[in-house]
Amino acid sequence: MPSETERCFPALRLSAWIMDSLSPNFSSARAWCVPCLVSLDTLQELCRKEKLTCKSIGITKRNLNNYEVEYLCDYKVVKDMEYYLVKWKGWPDSTNTWEPLQNLKCPLLLQQFSNDKHNYLSQVKKGKAVTLKENHRALKPAVAEYIVKKAKQRIALQRWQDELNRRKTHKGMIFVENTVDLEGPPSDFYYINEYKPAPGISLVNEATFGCSCTDCFFEKCCPAEAGVLLAYNKNQQIKIPPGTPIYECNSRCQCGPDCPNRIVQKGTQYSLCIFRTSNGCGWGVKTLVKIKRMSFVMEYVGEVITSEEAERRGQLYDNKGITYLFDLDYESDEFTVDAARYGNVSHFVNHSCDPNLQVFNVFIDNLDTRLPRIALFSTRTINAGEELTFDYQMKGSGDVSSDSIDHSPAKKRARTVCKCGAVTCRGYLN
Repeated sequence: MPSETERCFPALRLSAWIMDSLSPNFSSARAWCVPCLVSLDTLQELCRKEKLTCKSIGITKRNLNNYEVEYLCDYKVVKDMEYYLVKWKGWPDSTNTWEPLQNLKCPLLLQQFSNDKHNYLSQVKKGKAVTLKENHRALKPAVAEYIVKKAKQRIALQRWQDELNRRKTHKGMIFVENTVDLEGPPSDFYYINEYKPAPGISLVNEATFGCSCTDCFFEKCCPAEAGVLLAYNKNQQIKIPPGTPIYECNSRCQCGPDCPNRIVQKGTQYSLCIFRTSNGCGWGVKTLVKIKRMSFVMEYVGEVITSEEAERRGQLYDNKGITYLFDLDYESDEFTVDAARYGNVSHFVNHSCDPNLQVFNVFIDNLDTRLPRIALFSTRTINAGEELTFDYQMKGSGDVSSDSIDHSPAKKRARTVCKCGAVTCRGYLN
């Protein structure tokens, strides 16, 4: 089982010379390559602590003794002079030192330290603002502890953000933000860009035929062959009603990448932010740019499993209070998408009874009607900074099922209270 560090950050490989300590003949040294399950910073700290160099992780003779402020841990005043306890980047905590303010050239870290201290002193507990009496000559241990935790969280979230952007294949950037609590990156989530079939399930991602159009807007293109209308207008907005399938041009088609019938396959074009919500809904997703109505926003991807396996997992998820199962019920109910462990940004999109995203079934290279791709389109103009939501009971047919939990994309047997806050809120997610 991979460690949390290995799950959240790219695996590192450390090439090191292992000396045979039992032999006085050091010519017997052998080169070993071992998988390393710790972060780059931890490896750098170990190297510097032992005065070792390793080019593989960026520690050379030239920078072995370099000092860069990673974050500030504490504060005190001695003889009217302000000091900060500094954590040095790439060095272990045992090398932290008190440095006078006048020697610190890190205005952003100083501002973050001040903000974190203020946030802690102004935190709300049991509905009442708690203001601790501030000692201007030294911080209380609890305040310093919070500031360090916040600094470590900020670093962990930045690493996670970098990892998400390394793994994504779409144009839009992914940002991560938590100004609400100390929650860090999820420990058991793997970012993927397309469906991941479970063992025993085959996804045929190669079309058997394609169009030969020179202009897919005016000729008999893939949608017409499937008996449906072209899904998009010339502004790349969806023009078909919910419940109508989308057939895009595929790898067999002779039209090029700029074909107006290639929208979903290009992936998310917008920069999005995974953020910690303040209403108790955990992580959410907001757009950082304005999204026009009826525009493609993202796909819902995850592990493709059988409906029987979905029933089994649904029981386990009920106990955890999570909802990630989405039925692929366009024509049959044989398969389900589980985005609990494997998924993309859509893993973090919250439910709303009045959502701004609509579900559509999409067929591109895989034309198996049992295995449509799930695309989310905007139902209205969504302004920058606004949270993205979809209805967990919404089906690819465009209907919302409230009669049976089994017909819901989020298969839940226990009643889960809805916190969406919409005027039309149904009270429950299922």
